[in-house]
Amino acid sequence: MGPEAKLYKKLRKVSKDISWIRIENLSSLGTPDLLGYNTSGTYFTVELKCTKGNKIKISPHQIAFHKTHPKNTFILLRTLGPRALKLVPGNKIQELLSKGHGPWDVIDWIQIQKRFELGA
Repeated sequence: MGPEAKLYKKLRKVSKDISWIRIENLSSLGTPDLLGYNTSGTYFTVELKCTKGNKIKISPHQIAFHKTHPKNTFILLRTLGPRALKLVPGNKIQELLSKGHGPWDVIDWIQIQKRFELGA
């Protein structure tokens, strides 16, 4: 199981009140990995990324998706050395590309769960 699959497994485990749909889509490039639906009736998307360094590998299609859909879209980052979680709003994709993940605060699973449960 790859690092992004492990990240998804953990996210699913800690956010049981969220209905998650894993999107494996080869026909619509750039579509995020996950579609979430919370108990407030809000849909949102999450792109899962794992990285060892400060720079994040994001395809041009993924960049275009987040620019076109700036609301209720997120990039969940897991840094692998040292291990940390960061949640970046999709409308900050350009900043993420230019500065890497450094400017965003480390968050924990409880904060991620609350963010998604409260309406993303």
